[in-house]
Amino acid sequence: MNTDIKKRIDKTIENLTRNKMQPFFCETKEEACELIKTLINKGDVISSGGSVTLKETGIYDIITSSDYKYLDRSAPGITREEVEEVYRKTFSADVFFTSANAITENGELYNVDGNSNRVAAILYGPKSVVVVCGINKLVKNIDEAVRRVKSIAAPKNTIRLSCDTYCAKSGKCVSLNNKDSELCEGCHSDGRICCNYVICSQQRHLNRIKVVIIGENYGY
Repeated sequence: MNTDIKKRIDKTIENLTRNKMQPFFCETKEEACELIKTLINKGDVISSGGSVTLKETGIYDIITSSDYKYLDRSAPGITREEVEEVYRKTFSADVFFTSANAITENGELYNVDGNSNRVAAILYGPKSVVVVCGINKLVKNIDEAVRRVKSIAAPKNTIRLSCDTYCAKSGKCVSLNNKDSELCEGCHSDGRICCNYVICSQQRHLNRIKVVIIGENYGY
């Protein structure tokens, strides 16, 4: 790991701590998996947002194991009504796992959602929230976070989710065609996944949000 990246990680961790979130750094996904096991207890009720990062790192396999009570919104044969019930039960879960669209060096989490069950659970409900991110999601500030979502996260996720959007076809948000575009500007298709924009800065509940930064690239 080069010196510049190390400095950026150290600054991010310092500012996450200042903002009353509990940061961790792991060199590899294997180290992160071992850390995760110390942040949860057997029998915990666990839920998660849709996350490529959790699956790529193997953390999803841990939290869905028989050691925990996983609220599975992707269970075979699950109905839409049952999915909605999982979303509601998530608010009383012991632990909620997710990634973030970006983490700023100022110690802020930036997330953009369509359905918004993910950002809702980050903000309120579960006793503990564990955010897992690769170093590819570190950005300097909110402006860079916004651009990252519009040029990387949203296009890749709309392709993954088979959404019929401008960004899925072009590889970037339509708003980037306008140099003076505003935060929430975008397409108006039914498949749009950029509907609610959430910045987590200083927290009232010390260490409720835990941020695990991995020294490798994961997710979008």
